Amino acid sequence: MKQFCFALQHLTRITLYKGAFDETAFGRATVYFPAVGLLLAVLLILVRAVLSYIFPAPLLAAMLVAAMVVMTGGLHLDGFMDTVDGVFSGRPREKKLEIMRDSRVGAFGALAMVCLLLLKYNIFLSLSDTLTWQAIIPALVLSRWAMVYAIARFPYARPSGLGTLYKKYTGGRELLLATASTLIITGLVSGIAGLLLLPIAWAWVRFTGGKLTAELGGLTGDTYGATAEMTELLVYLAVFPLYGYWPGLFYSLRF
Repeated sequence: MKQFCFALQHLTRITLYKGAFDETAFGRATVYFPAVGLLLAVLLILVRAVLSYIFPAPLLAAMLVAAMVVMTGGLHLDGFMDTVDGVFSGRPREKKLEIMRDSRVGAFGALAMVCLLLLKYNIFLSLSDTLTWQAIIPALVLSRWAMVYAIARFPYARPSGLGTLYKKYTGGRELLLATASTLIITGLVSGIAGLLLLPIAWAWVRFTGGKLTAELGGLTGDTYGATAEMTELLVYLAVFPLYGYWPGLFYSLRF
């Protein structure tokens, strides 16, 4: 239970555990990252269900983007912007890592965030009632699973930081458990399509993780956040052609 609480309070603004810090429980909390993604998805869908009776679709889509920022505290967005600023700076490796530590946002990071939020806004605007559960849940679960994979399978670039605890305690067992829960959730919600989205996310994380490791000598807490944001967007974008061309891959669930 302590591991789940650490995962929840690190990936969201929700705090349930106020006891002493437990290094091992924190490091192995990655097992519950997909479960936290599921919780975020359910909360987001509930927000959509309530607000859809009050506000028009364009305003509702903007509110869903804002709701995700509020629920997560913008943690992954911050990592995404820092990663873009560092990687696209064209500087040597150590300078890139230094730029990523800088609390200020550069032009590359700001532009990337605007593009990311615009895409998310239009995704929420385009989701039909039928597809809402089958898109939002896989996107948020797989994006959090992607962080677990990145932690377990790529080296860490810095000698210190909270990310070192994840790297120290997250291995094959944690990745296996996180993958199993991810498959169960996405399979139950989106049927065969949900199962197909996992290898799509895996291929993306392998590609981006390899590129970032080549650029930075490993991954960091910022790149973990960037991985979550990019994978979430990728899954959303993959759902539309899958549903458009092979709707039979999705369960006909209505909530």
